Amino acid sequence: MENDSTFVAPEGVYSVTDEHKPNHQQNMAMSIGTPIYSSKVSSIVVRFPTMKQANVPGFASLLGGKSESKKDKSEKAIKDREDGVSLSSSDTPDESDPPPPSSQEHAANTSQSHNLFSQPSSASSGKKKTATRPKHNIRTTSSTFITRIQTAEGMAKTLQSKQGDVTFLFYNLAKSFVWIEAGSKAKEPLSRITFSAHPTCHDANISTATPERLDVIIGFNTGDLIWLDPINSRYGRLNKQGSITSSPCTAVRWVPSSSTLFLVSHADGTIIVYDKDREDGSFTPQDPSSPLADGINLMSPANDGSPQEWDPLDNILVTMPPWHPMTSSANALNASGKAEKEKTVKNPVSHWRISRQSVVDFVFSPDVKYVAAISEDGCLRVIDALAELLVDCYASYFGALTCVAWSPDGRFILTGGQDDLLTIFSPLEQRVIARCQGHSSFVSSVAFDELRCDGRTYRFGSVAEDNKLILWDFSTGALHRPKFQATHHQRMSMSSTLSLAFKRDRSAQYLPSINSPALDDTPSPRYHPAPSRNDIAFVQPVLIKQLDCDILTVIQFLPRSILTATKSGQIKLWIRPLALRPKLKNNRTALVDPQDLIPH
Repeated sequence: MENDSTFVAPEGVYSVTDEHKPNHQQNMAMSIGTPIYSSKVSSIVVRFPTMKQANVPGFASLLGGKSESKKDKSEKAIKDREDGVSLSSSDTPDESDPPPPSSQEHAANTSQSHNLFSQPSSASSGKKKTATRPKHNIRTTSSTFITRIQTAEGMAKTLQSKQGDVTFLFYNLAKSFVWIEAGSKAKEPLSRITFSAHPTCHDANISTATPERLDVIIGFNTGDLIWLDPINSRYGRLNKQGSITSSPCTAVRWVPSSSTLFLVSHADGTIIVYDKDREDGSFTPQDPSSPLADGINLMSPANDGSPQEWDPLDNILVTMPPWHPMTSSANALNASGKAEKEKTVKNPVSHWRISRQSVVDFVFSPDVKYVAAISEDGCLRVIDALAELLVDCYASYFGALTCVAWSPDGRFILTGGQDDLLTIFSPLEQRVIARCQGHSSFVSSVAFDELRCDGRTYRFGSVAEDNKLILWDFSTGALHRPKFQATHHQRMSMSSTLSLAFKRDRSAQYLPSINSPALDDTPSPRYHPAPSRNDIAFVQPVLIKQLDCDILTVIQFLPRSILTATKSGQIKLWIRPLALRPKLKNNRTALVDPQDLIPH
């Protein structure tokens, strides 16, 4: 039954129902250049209102009911979303978030009145903060950074006719940025923008997405950033001409549940926090080769109080601008050590240097309080994003790490690397749980399937440069525990806003040292070497599918399908078995397309 367009997993048959191939002739005509950077794909599901049936009274109205219409609810939800103040996810829980923290954790949360993701309160000013739009019209711009734009004929009418949940995909190819609809039979994309530089990464904001607007951040090899609203053909530009950094962007992520904040990683080993509504400020980050100055976030100062050289395995180097949320309420010390007052907030919000080598990618924890970042030095770093502190640093088995994902419940971090392995880490227990062996080349992308993660068994997938698509099932109960980890205490919950590293430093018995099993009075190290093969269990693949295509670079799990993409921008959607498709994240019942019932 298997062929190039199908594969059989234990839960059923996956089939290719949608495929997007680059049009090379059209790409040459639009002068997009030669692909240098791998294509990356961003996906977002937008709920369009259902069409109102004219002059057909509902059953409730016939009985005299006055229920609020779906259209009114949709419009009210959109208005509330656009009028609302930007909040961090710790303030605005999502439907999929875990239960509220305990009273003790809540006390810890409220005691920290200002943190990195704090936003100005509208209550203090007495004004509602309306959603902002990009300043410039992309169709009439005179900027040389944007060289060409092509939109589908009748795009506005096409979008107005949409109903229900619609999945949009964005991908970069050479110097172009393309917007398409998943499952659409249209031959042309909704829009294609060509730039003078190469887009390298991008992300769409789920919290602000409506049928009337989309917020997309695009990072470039020049360090430039574009804030794009493709529906309204408007854009804004940040870090213009490398005013903050000229290092190539490697990954970008919106802060979940925030309408303005996003993080960008760069090839110079930094992660920078931006606000899309701010202008670029004059900013000079701390030089990592110089002794650390006052006002720089350092977790392990020298015992004698003297300046200490920065150790990327034990600290992250944080430079706080004068307008940083933690320093703006007092006389802050800038990077030069001088007292300075600054009322006008600008970009960057904050600047982290986490490695001396390129940061490859990063992801947020489900509670949005931690960031897992990987770099070419072969380390996975878990960072307390609110306190801007390094929690733990884990070494790969061999070579650089290339991809990372965090499990939906926050218990595990999954990485892939140049060692051809997938590695499962437990940040709660500070250890490697298991390794997954099945690829024969560098792993390109990993992702968890949220529909098949229930807290006992975790489904995840991976693709690699060997062009294998592999599915894995991981169950903690089926794995052995290394002997040296058998007696240590379970780590405190990561839901607390207090730094785990700070807690660990205050408790000597928090975790036994890997180098010395015996407990002592010294804090356990943040750096954890890779354990040997004999100490770690291996997970076997559930399915291995060899694909005949260009180098695979992306795997994502969408509500109705699995998405794979290649370096040259070829995208395939493998539709899930019929029994799995109705199970959406928010427990809504999905409508099954009659075409899905036709056997492939």
